[in-house]
Amino acid sequence: MTLLGPHEPPAVEVVRADAASPFFLTCDHASNRVPEALGDLGVPATERERHIAWDIGALAVARGLSAALDATLVASGYSRLVIDLNRPLHRPDLCPLQSEHTAVPGNADLAEAAKVQRHAALYAPYHAAIEQLLDARAARGQGTLLVAIHSFTPVYAGVARPWEIALLSNRDRRVAECLIHALQREHVLNVGDNIPYRLTDDGDYGVPVHGERRALPHVLIELRQDTVASAAGQRTWVERLAPLLREAWDCVARERQSADG
Repeated sequence: MTLLGPHEPPAVEVVRADAASPFFLTCDHASNRVPEALGDLGVPATERERHIAWDIGALAVARGLSAALDATLVASGYSRLVIDLNRPLHRPDLCPLQSEHTAVPGNADLAEAAKVQRHAALYAPYHAAIEQLLDARAARGQGTLLVAIHSFTPVYAGVARPWEIALLSNRDRRVAECLIHALQREHVLNVGDNIPYRLTDDGDYGVPVHGERRALPHVLIELRQDTVASAAGQRTWVERLAPLLREAWDCVARERQSADG
């Protein structure tokens, strides 16, 4: 039995699959949709509109950057409450029992067969799409800068988060540092560096697997949700980030040329 009905949206959306630019965007938490077969997972609709179910504003910014940069975009079709596409498979919060203070009853006592079904229907197709597109780019010698688009809450556990944007990286900090320096030229911005989250092998999947293992320049961008909740805010970030990402690619390309002699 398949998880998704034939009338339901696909697990993954690909925009500009054959885009010519070096920019390759992912949006792991683009949707708060739950497959009909799972009902509402026991989570009220008002809760599923919150950050616990998706990254508010992230998909709109990713779409805008895809258009501005002629970039390929791969976006998820279903909520991270069903299965989190940016978690390694061994993580206990892959299908979370609780998100922040909200219980997810539909994930309680989840049978292994149900986890396998969610993986096959949602997780595997999303990451397979990314892998196939990156393989195709490599085969045709197309340079790639992997950019993962996320968003975070302005307040967590009663503590305010002052950063409008955060750049996350791990072993390869080239792109993150270039963007941090460029964004800090705009003195009105509070820019986070691996805060409020850190990018790790244990906590993340997308960048470690699709970026680091392939030795692709990469960055994970976190935008504070109150700055991207409106269409105006989304446009502001697209207009701000598009030229800075071009600048970051030029920086990486220059470094590569210098290394090649």
